[in-house]
Amino acid sequence: MSEQTWAGIAAEDVEVVTASLSALLRRRVRRLLADLLRPYHRTAMVVALLIVLANVAALAGPWLVGVGIDQGIPPLMHHGDLAPLLLIVAAFFVSIGIQAVCTRSFIVGITTLGEGLVLELRQRLFMHFQRLPVAFHERYTSGRVISRQTSDIDSISELFAEGLDSLVSAVLSLLLVGVGMLVLDPPLGLVVLTGFLPLAVLTLWFRRESAKAYRRGRESIAAVIIHFVETFGGIRAVQAFRREPRNEEIFSGLNGAYASASLRSSRLIAVYSPSITLIGNVATGVVLLYGGFQVLDGTVQLGVLATFLLFLQRFFDPLQELSQFYNSFQSAAAALEKIAGVLDEAPAVPEPARPVELPEVRDAARPGREIRCEQVRFGYRDNLVLPDFNLVIPAGQTVALVGQTGAGKTTVARLLARFYDPGSGAVLLDGVDLRDLPDARLRQEVVLVTQENFLLSGTVADNIALGKPGASQAQIEAAATAIGAHPFIESLPHGYRSEVGKHGGRLSAGQRQLISFARVFLAGPAVLILDEATSLLDIPSERAVQSGLRTILAGRTAVIIAHRLSTVAIADRVLVLREGRIIEDGPPQTLLTGDGEFAALHASWRSSLA
Repeated sequence: MSEQTWAGIAAEDVEVVTASLSALLRRRVRRLLADLLRPYHRTAMVVALLIVLANVAALAGPWLVGVGIDQGIPPLMHHGDLAPLLLIVAAFFVSIGIQAVCTRSFIVGITTLGEGLVLELRQRLFMHFQRLPVAFHERYTSGRVISRQTSDIDSISELFAEGLDSLVSAVLSLLLVGVGMLVLDPPLGLVVLTGFLPLAVLTLWFRRESAKAYRRGRESIAAVIIHFVETFGGIRAVQAFRREPRNEEIFSGLNGAYASASLRSSRLIAVYSPSITLIGNVATGVVLLYGGFQVLDGTVQLGVLATFLLFLQRFFDPLQELSQFYNSFQSAAAALEKIAGVLDEAPAVPEPARPVELPEVRDAARPGREIRCEQVRFGYRDNLVLPDFNLVIPAGQTVALVGQTGAGKTTVARLLARFYDPGSGAVLLDGVDLRDLPDARLRQEVVLVTQENFLLSGTVADNIALGKPGASQAQIEAAATAIGAHPFIESLPHGYRSEVGKHGGRLSAGQRQLISFARVFLAGPAVLILDEATSLLDIPSERAVQSGLRTILAGRTAVIIAHRLSTVAIADRVLVLREGRIIEDGPPQTLLTGDGEFAALHASWRSSLA
């Protein structure tokens, strides 16, 4: 095949894929809107009725002007009879009064409806983001999350606040005026509608091009937000490695792309809006000329011609409004497409269709549960990490996982905490598949603590109470005392009411870890997983934390992942992993006396301390 043929096939494929993607996005948006509007269907019906009444009343005005010219003024001129004209004028004032009341009610109704929809959408998006798995957040940057929750939601809110009432009114007015002109005088109506062909072509072009421009605009502003968040989220690294000039260069390019997309949108409006005015003025001139001859021939009354000219103004003025508000509409439509795409993301660890209850713990003093991995196979995309993993941890036993980087230790921890589900096989807790446990119950039973020891902005007490919302001050202090954190907390300026700062920045790494352990102790899980939980601590801090750690682990099932083999010493059993397989298994002291990999790792670690 020639290169031209291949190029043609590629172009056709791109068009097919683009068309399919657009259709999918439209279906997503329609489904989302239908779901959001379901609780408000009565309000939506009332709002729709109000706007129909408002537009019918608005069209009655020009029609009554024509009636007044043809049937109200002649009796006054010939017989001095003022009654017909007064009756028509009274009807005119009634129509504009109905229009004003219905329009006001419509604006209030659609604004209330819009605020309800935006509130529900923002809440739904936040809840969905929280429930999406760690795997989603690892590939979907925090900047994009913020963009969906802020700028995209704001675009939809602005549409309801600033232009949707005019947009809906303009569309309905176009339909009613078009039908009204055809009913009033079909020949004159057809003359007007002949100008609708270039108008339709122009509108289709504007709609297609502006949709592309506004979609580019949403993508560009999202890229700006992503770069902004990533830059200041890693500001220490940026300043340490003198990354500022490069980041400014990247930001300038992204900002320029957004400005270019916005400029393209403005240029489209600059073409569309004057073109509508030109077509409207030409149509008015044609109707005036053609209608004038009809009036002279006596086939059309003067009032009908006046009504037509007023109708023409009401026909083309809404198109001008559409061009002004299409900016907000397209921006909101592009934002809604992105939000619908996020809400369509299915959780990788869905709630079970038929939840299974865990058996009761027999001994409250030993709340641990048995963990069992049966022929677990798991990988990230094309990278197989656990080819056929089997493991049994009896209730109450502390197991340490060690091995080289990439051996699969953290993957095992994530599977045990059900941040991921295995590709095949099963992870069982007291004989129950984790996939059959409700997420809320699973989080009560299994807690994963990582080296980040994340603290929220707030007080020390607030952060400890995360383990058990609603815990009393006495319970919080008892948890801190049990793991050895009470003395240092009491030494803080305001004790348990001391602010920890952003991400716990006012505390040392050891203090943050002790608070996170107090949180875990208060939560009281059956299974505790520690993934490098002490790797960022110095030796004195590690010893203080280990003292609290022994308290937490008492009676619980625990899995400890550590490179520091001093942390492994508190384990009942050590598993050495290599390429997703267990190659050594036994008590730490027994493995140390052998000549296996654990003994070699321990010797290497001891020599690094020398």
